[in-house]
Amino acid sequence: MSVAKDICLGGIQKCSLIDFPGKVSCVVFVTGCNFRCPYCHNPELVKNNGSPHRRLDNNIILNFLKQRQGLLDGVVISGGEPTLQPGLFAFCQKLKELGYAVKLDTNGTRPDVIRGLLRAGLVDYIAMDIKAALVDYSLFTPKDSVASKIQKSIQLIMEFASAYEFRTTCIKPIINEASVRSIAEMIEGAMLYALQRLRKTRVLRPDFFENGRGTCEDSELHHLRSIALHFVKDCIIR
Repeated sequence: MSVAKDICLGGIQKCSLIDFPGKVSCVVFVTGCNFRCPYCHNPELVKNNGSPHRRLDNNIILNFLKQRQGLLDGVVISGGEPTLQPGLFAFCQKLKELGYAVKLDTNGTRPDVIRGLLRAGLVDYIAMDIKAALVDYSLFTPKDSVASKIQKSIQLIMEFASAYEFRTTCIKPIINEASVRSIAEMIEGAMLYALQRLRKTRVLRPDFFENGRGTCEDSELHHLRSIALHFVKDCIIR
């Protein structure tokens, strides 16, 4: 089974019960990202940015998925940032031909790609990370134009995606009452908003967590959830 080589896969988790709501899934990870989140827990995918040393054979991945038909329900495409990959559409089409539901993890910076995937019916679930209030996105990317793209992606997902979630990794002092309120207002009426604890086992910039920076405590997360619930249909702590 052949597939376009314009998607660079750098990792695979062969079975997951938690990454695709309601489904037993496989998670594939693309290399390369246009953000540099200091708490990123896949730093090798970000740093290599498509290096051939990190690249898996796409045909081997697809043959594995062909063998798991009937055992797995879905495939999660994560990263890295999948929407940067020129072969994303072709890859999703292959997954659909194999009968898999597809979940996309994205940072929302390429709304045109999201629109195209939704129009083509190639994605069944979208999980979009909202890193912070829009005024703080300079912590993750130097590009000034990102705010409008984030807002456009939110609009597209809420209007056209059949199932979706927005999610924020809660890092102090980036995430606080004001930032959660700002994010929740931006996604008002959303199906699901997830407040995520930091996974600090392996991060892009360990030095970032000096001087008291770190994950929110459970009591703080519950308080932030109470704020978000004024705006969204459901908010969970993950």
